[in-house]
Amino acid sequence: MSATTPDTKSSGPDATERTQSISVQYYAQLREDVGQSEEVVQTGAATVAELYDELDRRYDLSVPADNLRVAVNDDFADWETPLSPEDRVVFIPPVAGG
Repeated sequence: MSATTPDTKSSGPDATERTQSISVQYYAQLREDVGQSEEVVQTGAATVAELYDELDRRYDLSVPADNLRVAVNDDFADWETPLSPEDRVVFIPPVAGG
Protein backbone atom coordinates (compact mmCIF):
# COMPACT_ATOMS: atom_id res chain seq x y z
CA MET A 1 0.00 0.00 0.00
CA SER A 2 1.45 3.39 -0.95
CA ALA A 3 1.50 6.37 1.39
CA THR A 4 -1.29 8.05 -0.59
CA THR A 5 -3.64 5.07 -0.65
CA PRO A 6 -6.40 5.41 1.95
CA ASP A 7 -6.50 2.78 4.66
CA THR A 8 -9.92 1.17 4.30
CA LYS A 9 -9.93 0.15 7.96
CA SER A 10 -10.24 3.81 8.97
CA SER A 11 -12.76 4.86 6.36
CA GLY A 12 -16.50 4.78 6.73
CA PRO A 13 -19.16 6.74 8.58
CA ASP A 14 -17.36 6.65 11.94
CA ALA A 15 -13.89 7.43 10.62
CA THR A 16 -14.11 11.12 11.53
CA GLU A 17 -15.24 10.43 15.10
CA ARG A 18 -12.21 10.23 17.35
CA THR A 19 -12.47 8.64 20.74
CA GLN A 20 -10.38 9.41 23.76
CA SER A 21 -9.96 8.00 27.24
CA ILE A 22 -11.34 10.25 29.96
CA SER A 23 -11.24 9.47 33.68
CA VAL A 24 -14.54 10.39 35.32
CA GLN A 25 -15.20 10.64 39.05
CA TYR A 26 -18.70 10.63 40.56
CA TYR A 27 -19.83 11.80 43.99
CA ALA A 28 -22.99 11.61 46.10
CA GLN A 29 -26.14 10.88 44.07
CA LEU A 30 -24.21 10.48 40.83
CA ARG A 31 -22.13 7.71 42.42
CA GLU A 32 -25.39 5.99 43.37
CA ASP A 33 -26.77 6.42 39.83
CA VAL A 34 -23.66 4.98 38.17
CA GLY A 35 -22.86 2.33 40.78
CA GLN A 36 -19.21 3.28 41.05
CA SER A 37 -17.13 6.25 42.09
CA GLU A 38 -14.77 6.34 39.13
CA GLU A 39 -14.36 4.94 35.65
CA VAL A 40 -12.40 5.49 32.47
CA VAL A 41 -14.68 6.06 29.49
CA GLN A 42 -13.96 5.97 25.79
CA THR A 43 -15.81 8.93 24.35
CA GLY A 44 -16.15 10.99 21.23
CA ALA A 45 -17.33 13.97 23.30
CA ALA A 46 -15.52 17.20 22.52
CA THR A 47 -16.66 19.13 25.61
CA VAL A 48 -17.57 18.48 29.22
CA ALA A 49 -21.25 19.11 28.34
CA GLU A 50 -21.17 16.50 25.59
CA LEU A 51 -19.55 14.02 27.96
CA TYR A 52 -22.25 14.58 30.60
CA ASP A 53 -24.98 14.16 27.96
CA GLU A 54 -23.39 10.87 26.86
CA LEU A 55 -23.16 9.63 30.45
CA ASP A 56 -26.74 10.71 31.14
CA ARG A 57 -27.94 8.63 28.19
CA ARG A 58 -25.92 5.66 29.45
CA TYR A 59 -26.88 5.82 33.14
CA ASP A 60 -30.08 7.93 33.28
CA LEU A 61 -28.47 10.30 35.77
CA SER A 62 -30.79 11.88 38.32
CA VAL A 63 -28.98 15.22 38.68
CA PRO A 64 -29.46 17.77 35.88
CA ALA A 65 -26.28 19.35 34.56
CA ASP A 66 -27.37 22.83 35.63
CA ASN A 67 -27.31 21.60 39.27
CA LEU A 68 -23.68 20.45 39.05
CA ARG A 69 -20.22 21.94 39.20
CA VAL A 70 -17.54 20.36 37.08
CA ALA A 71 -13.77 20.19 37.41
CA VAL A 72 -11.26 19.18 34.77
CA ASN A 73 -7.78 18.19 35.93
CA ASP A 74 -8.37 19.61 39.43
CA ASP A 75 -9.61 23.03 38.25
CA PHE A 76 -13.22 24.17 38.16
CA ALA A 77 -14.35 24.44 34.56
CA ASP A 78 -17.37 25.50 32.55
CA TRP A 79 -19.50 23.14 30.50
CA GLU A 80 -17.96 24.17 27.18
CA THR A 81 -14.41 23.27 28.28
CA PRO A 82 -12.82 21.14 25.56
CA LEU A 83 -11.71 17.64 26.49
CA SER A 84 -8.27 16.22 25.79
CA PRO A 85 -7.13 12.61 25.99
CA GLU A 86 -6.38 11.47 29.54
CA ASP A 87 -8.29 14.36 31.17
CA ARG A 88 -9.77 13.77 34.62
CA VAL A 89 -13.33 15.07 34.95
CA VAL A 90 -15.20 15.33 38.25
CA PHE A 91 -18.92 16.02 38.38
CA ILE A 92 -19.79 17.65 41.72
CA PRO A 93 -23.45 17.65 42.82
CA PRO A 94 -24.77 19.98 45.50
CA VAL A 95 -24.25 18.70 49.00
CA ALA A 96 -26.08 19.40 52.21
CA GLY A 97 -24.69 19.26 55.66
CA GLY A 98 -23.90 21.28 58.65
